[in-house]
Amino acid sequence: MSMWQEVCVFAAKLYMKFVFIIGFLFISMSAIAQLKGFSLGPFAEIATPTGDFKETHKNGYGAGLGADIRLGKIGLTGSVGYMQFGGKSIQVEGEQIKVAALKAVPMRVGLKYRFVPAIYGKLESGVAKFTGGDESAFIFSPGIGIRILGLDVQAKYEIWKADQTYTFIGLKAGFNF
Repeated sequence: MSMWQEVCVFAAKLYMKFVFIIGFLFISMSAIAQLKGFSLGPFAEIATPTGDFKETHKNGYGAGLGADIRLGKIGLTGSVGYMQFGGKSIQVEGEQIKVAALKAVPMRVGLKYRFVPAIYGKLESGVAKFTGGDESAFIFSPGIGIRILGLDVQAKYEIWKADQTYTFIGLKAGFNF
């Protein structure tokens, strides 16, 4: 196993423990309906590959569930979802080859900083578990967003590092309850 695979396996195990703890906390917090500053809700996202990734894959799309905990100007954020990027047909040594779609379950946690009540910057990291195999990737994702009356829209740049690097610009929209 390569060093990146070992790092990704370790990160995935650590992340699953974290997701379990967060899940437990979400269930506990849901029992307290008056908890101010906690929100949970669905989201959808679209992504445009950049760098070498755009040569082999089409635009991606996904959906998932996100949560936020406000702690003043700083907040904690987490999400789990599903992303898919369609594969392109590419020319390799004069032969046309169809690249397989990239499908993954990204799990992210991070911090948000509210510049003003509605506008924030965020920094997330986590693990993307690729479907159909044991491979996973480390995620790093800075972004900026706006949240008004539960509607949350954000733009981000995301890097998935595995044996190769996948980068994309994404737009994510969700509603938090």
